[in-house]
Amino acid sequence: KSKLKLGSWFEIFFRLLATTRRVRGTLFDPLGYTKVRRAERALIREYNLLIAGILPGLAPDNVERAIKLANLPDLIRGYETIKLRNVERFRSEVRALGF
Repeated sequence: KSKLKLGSWFEIFFRLLATTRRVRGTLFDPLGYTKVRRAERALIREYNLLIAGILPGLAPDNVERAIKLANLPDLIRGYETIKLRNVERFRSEVRALGF
């Protein structure tokens, strides 16, 4: 209903934040060590391996299953504990598909 007003002095912090985007995903990322960020990075590798594993054997009889697998990352939404819960849901769906 109402917006937070930050004075013009706060622009310094926004500029600092913008310059730190170069370190995102690197060893110097201060927020990259949280449980959620580590899970997100692991999921990228996990998903890439799953897709790479199914592509060579893709055939008309398993296309539907591959499409379901490809759409599973849509389950992973939310912040912190909600996202981590959805990661577990993603993994259980992967197992249910037989991967």
